[in-house]
Order: sequence, then structure tokens, then C-alpha cells
Amino acid sequence: MTTQGEHTPTPGESRDDRAGQRTGGGADTDGGTDLRRGRRLTGRRAAGWIVVVGVVAAGGWLITRPMPGDYIPGLGPSTKDSSATPRVVGAPPPRTDPEALNVDNLFPAQRPVEVGAFKARRNGVRQGENCVEVLQDRGQDPLKDTGCQGYLTVSFSGQDHPVLSSVTLLRFPDQPSAARAADALRTKPGAVAFMLADTTTGPVQAPGAKQGGDPRVEAVGHYVTVTSSRPGDGRPAGSAPSGTGAPTTPGQPATGAAPSTEQTLDEATRALSYAAGSPFAWM
Repeated sequence: MTTQGEHTPTPGESRDDRAGQRTGGGADTDGGTDLRRGRRLTGRRAAGWIVVVGVVAAGGWLITRPMPGDYIPGLGPSTKDSSATPRVVGAPPPRTDPEALNVDNLFPAQRPVEVGAFKARRNGVRQGENCVEVLQDRGQDPLKDTGCQGYLTVSFSGQDHPVLSSVTLLRFPDQPSAARAADALRTKPGAVAFMLADTTTGPVQAPGAKQGGDPRVEAVGHYVTVTSSRPGDGRPAGSAPSGTGAPTTPGQPATGAAPSTEQTLDEATRALSYAAGSPFAWM
């Protein structure tokens, strides 16, 4: 029995259809049924979303995870095997010291130094707190009473030219102390030893020898940098190469000719002196 206005359900008619009629919405069309089905989260759809979220999360972890030696952290390794890391002699400074002479922060082994057209790669390293260890003659100490707190000496080899450079950084308690130490070292050009690629000390430079062999001493903040360069075999500038009988004295090159030994050594010294001092310019 039905009342007026009611509709007698037919076989197969759903309860939702009847509800739609009672509210005045009319029977659902096929499109409405499909829309409801499209919004329904099935097991297959849930599994798909879990896979997508997992892939995105894994990719983000790989991109942001820094790798030691990356040129840009997280964008893939740029280093060679750890066995190729240059030799380091001496105890590193404590990591709690924000101004420590940390060679891996200043000159990463896997990243060449580039200043203008000059490129060089780091070789051996010596470091410590006793600044007397950097001197060629420890019996004559121009750093005495200067308050030197530590040193870092790094050897570099030019990538485009056969040149070897030695860079020594000295740390002092304040700028006046660094300035006094720099003045004392300038009066004794050969006081700081030249370190070779294997961290041994190179031969003493001949008195009065030029050709770019004079060290460059700079006071930067409360640090002092001492930089000098030699031909690729490590012999002092101006001395005779192995197997020859007399020093070579190249003159100015002709137009378009390769730079002279003096020019090459001077370029290396100036470039590495700048690279060594620039991190301390505002300290």
C-alpha cells in the first residue's frame, strides 16, 4: 500500500535512488555514479600513493645528503679514492675552535685553488701549535715573543705550469701581534722553510737569488701568510736544474711567447697568497 506522492520501487532500484527522489534530486545519472566511484579510495589507489610518496622521500634524501668532497654538497661525489688524499703531518686543531687553521675547510684536497687563470692542487700538509717548526733555521727565531698560536703549511702544484708552491699560515692572538711578526719575517726572507709535496723541507734558497723566488709575507687580520714558489722539481729559483752546469736566467719573452720562469713563479706566489689570506680578511 502506498500513499499519494510515493513511488513504488521496482526490482533493482536502489535505496539511494529512492532517497534522491524523496529529496527532489531525482534519480542519479550514470555520470553521478561514476563521480562517486572516482572519489572512492580503493586498495590499489592507496598502494600507488604509498609508492609515489616513498620515491619522492628517497629522492629528497639522496639530493640533500652531503657527500665528503662534493663540489656542491649533495650533488654527487667529486672525489677520487680516499687513498689519493694528500699526506697530512701533525695534529689538527680542535673542531670547537671556529677560527682554527683547518686545512680541509681552507683548502679541500679534492678542490683545486683557482685564482684568475692560475690553478693549483693541494699536496702535503703540516700543522701544529709550535710555530718554530716552520722555520728553516730554528736557532734563529724571528717569531720569538710574537705570541704565535699555531701554524698550517700546505704544498701546492700548478696544474697548467710546472711550479711548486709552499704556503704557511700563522695564527696570532691579535692584529698588532700579526703585524709585528710579518715585519720580522720580511727582514729574513728565507726564515720560513719551503715545504715540498711530500712534506719534507726543500733546499735553502741561494743568497740574492731572484726569479720569483722571494716569499710574499702578508698580515691579514690576526694571521700571517708566507707564500713562495719554485720550479716543479722543487729546486730553489735561480739555481741550476739537475744535469746543467749553470743557472738559467730567462729574459723577457717575445710577444706571443710562453711566460718566463720568473713570471710563472710570481703568478703562482701572488695567486696562492691571495687564496690563503682571503678567508681571514674580516677576522
